[in-house]
Amino acid sequence: GVRSARDGNDGMSAAPATQLTRYRDQLRELRHAMEWSDLHTPGNLAKSVSIEAAELLECFQWSDADSFDSSDVQDEVADVVIYAIQLADICGFSLGEAIEFKMAKNEGRFLGELGR
Repeated sequence: GVRSARDGNDGMSAAPATQLTRYRDQLRELRHAMEWSDLHTPGNLAKSVSIEAAELLECFQWSDADSFDSSDVQDEVADVVIYAIQLADICGFSLGEAIEFKMAKNEGRFLGELGR
């Protein structure tokens, strides 16, 4: 089944930035091998993230909250993340570092709203 970050078996629990770096490197190799560099522009990759996110949403169309194919959801989430990794790479920043920064920023904002 689908694993969650809470159970420690998410495949990235030891060092998320390191795992994302490995994925980035694999995607770079694929981009080079397939000669996709001209197609992988920031705009095209941003569009691809959005398209894949729409495909993820489609997994839940016309269904209640408990009725969905977890395999399809997993595939679509993976597609979104794959394109996000590539977009971050092309834009010149580390997705792992961006996530860490954004989580710290959100934590400060949300905990601040709670008065903590």
